[in-house]
Amino acid sequence: ERKKFHTAPVGQVFRLRPFHVLVATGGGYAGYRKYEDYKVEQLEKRGIEVPVKLASEWEVALYKSVPTRLLSRAWGRLNQVELPTWLRKPVYSLYIWTFGVNMKEAAVEDLHHYRNLSEFFRRKLKPQARPVCGVHSVISPSDGKILNFGQVKNCEVEQVKGVTYSLESFLGPRVPTEELHFSKAPPGHSFQQQLVTKEGNELYHCVIYLAPGDYHCFHSPTDWTVSHRRHFPGSLMSVNPGVARWIKELFCHNERVVLTGDWKHGFFSLTAVGATNVGSIRIYFDQDLHTNSPSYSKGSYNDYSFISNNNKEGIPMRKGEHLGEFNLGSTIVLIFEAPKDFKFNLKAGQKIRFGEALGSL
Repeated sequence: ERKKFHTAPVGQVFRLRPFHVLVATGGGYAGYRKYEDYKVEQLEKRGIEVPVKLASEWEVALYKSVPTRLLSRAWGRLNQVELPTWLRKPVYSLYIWTFGVNMKEAAVEDLHHYRNLSEFFRRKLKPQARPVCGVHSVISPSDGKILNFGQVKNCEVEQVKGVTYSLESFLGPRVPTEELHFSKAPPGHSFQQQLVTKEGNELYHCVIYLAPGDYHCFHSPTDWTVSHRRHFPGSLMSVNPGVARWIKELFCHNERVVLTGDWKHGFFSLTAVGATNVGSIRIYFDQDLHTNSPSYSKGSYNDYSFISNNNKEGIPMRKGEHLGEFNLGSTIVLIFEAPKDFKFNLKAGQKIRFGEALGSL
């Protein structure tokens, strides 16, 4: 009365599908890159300058083969799972210890209050934890690390020192002038010149990287009016400084939400860039925005105007006002027009907190 066991042919057991090969290869390569980034960080801490080494096309394609969008959606669902009360403190304490979170700044310090990881990531701060600088015209919209800043030159923007991306690829085609109340630029001017609306002004940029342990909400960096939103679906590769140094035009590959409008000196834009496990980008006043969809067309984007028959002024934002949030941590890119005497009060690589000065006239 022996039981019969039926086994599949060896060929079926070891049959590899292309998807599995891509995931395994891409995942292994991503792990290797993480290790390389760690070595670079250690060298920089010792004051040793590391030469820029850009990824080749096949390396970028291999990295993109990792299903980061699928993983990010899975991570988002996991974040929504309610944790038992007894498990909350151990789980959150491990995260706090790993990423150096300062819970004394949180509006609610009791870890049992947060029902799931999503609530913990989106925790609010105490009212006076981040005083907003009233003297300088532009403040940091978030906590984070300054990756780069300065004038935009030759229609190229630096994501980190020595690695650039195209201004037009990043922002997309110019928003119609009637939406931004700007005068029409003369034909033949470059994309950068078309954004500068006042004679004597320059175009400036600032890149802020939010680490997983940082405060995840972002705020309005100045008094301005948001007229237009452009959503680019895309990859969700890591945006940590090591990867930003390795992949040219990383911010143009990744999913991002571009808010454009104007402030007292002309053009102003804030872009929230998605990253691995940060597919969810939320803009508080934009209920129609849905990020990290299961599918999208490569190179596509969708526009939404906040100027309508009922609201011809757009969305007014006050300096320091709540603007949106990330699911975990990512990058904010500011690109704006200002007079030539605008000065940044920053150093590349420095840590900054929401409310602190970025620059002024």
